[in-house]
Amino acid sequence: MFASAEGKRGGQFYTPRSIVRTLVAVLAPHHGKVYDPCCGSGGMFVQSEEFIEAHGGRIGDVAIFGQEANPTTWRLAAMNLAIRGIDFNLGREPADSFVRDQFPDLRADFILANPPFNISDWWHASLTGDPRWLYGTPPAGNANYAWLQHMLYHLKSGGRAGIVLANGSMSSSQSGEGEIRRAMVEADVVEVMIALPGQLFFNTQIPACLWFLAKGKRTRAGEVLFIDARKLAVMISRVQCEFTDAVIDRVARTVAAWREDTSSGDYADIAGYCRTVKLVEIAEHGHVLTPGRYVGAEAVQDDEEVFAAKMLSLTEKLGEQLAKGAELDLLIRQKLGGLGYGY
Repeated sequence: MFASAEGKRGGQFYTPRSIVRTLVAVLAPHHGKVYDPCCGSGGMFVQSEEFIEAHGGRIGDVAIFGQEANPTTWRLAAMNLAIRGIDFNLGREPADSFVRDQFPDLRADFILANPPFNISDWWHASLTGDPRWLYGTPPAGNANYAWLQHMLYHLKSGGRAGIVLANGSMSSSQSGEGEIRRAMVEADVVEVMIALPGQLFFNTQIPACLWFLAKGKRTRAGEVLFIDARKLAVMISRVQCEFTDAVIDRVARTVAAWREDTSSGDYADIAGYCRTVKLVEIAEHGHVLTPGRYVGAEAVQDDEEVFAAKMLSLTEKLGEQLAKGAELDLLIRQKLGGLGYGY
């Protein structure tokens, strides 16, 4: 309600719950260090703790690290975590994660983040040659690939990250972004890509997606899982939709099975929903990571009886339209003839 009332400004404080729950369910951050370099009001951390408790763990099993540039939001995050009894470290002060990284030596087990989309005023001269730009220097006019590389830099070996970004990040090629994405794919740090439906956010209609990165894949080396979830949401108001618990569980189980977690069943490609793709095929598509390009169309089961009845109806309608067309042709000829323009 706060985010809806505050509009764009409110979006600084709140990531829709179903998006956070999807990130947490796929990553399953049940132990170790959890980091969010643009933590807002701390919703990712709260959902992580709820996930741990729901799966029989203890909230003290993870160490929380966060950073936030907006002073008001930074205080909200501290309050949000404190009233829930969650131990946390949000750095010494509110600060920009790129220019004043509060945790330069941190290597996290899990990273969850919803950075601001497509921000254009992030660059500073001090960032030239920064060691975080392992896959290429991000363009000064868009921070998307700076966020991706910042998070990879802060992952420990074997760690995983889940990031919400604008859809354009999956296919953009301007200012060297395509080359950075190619380098990331070839380094095999991209694990799962999920396309989201529109209207999930309170304050923007920009289509979004989820990137899941891994530093040293434990399984499925040389492959990426693509999931197209654009049609899986339900409308909860005239302008907003969300994922149900069943959809979130389905996505999480699909990823777990793909990672070869046998408790989630066997993985299988499903046309129109999910597909595992080898890096060589991604290269053939110019290293574009849009799930719709790979998962194909949903399989439709033929029903011969229904098809035959529908075809008969369509044929009858076509016959009526052709007859009507012939009548109109004759009428046009007559009218033109009466005007002295017969043909």
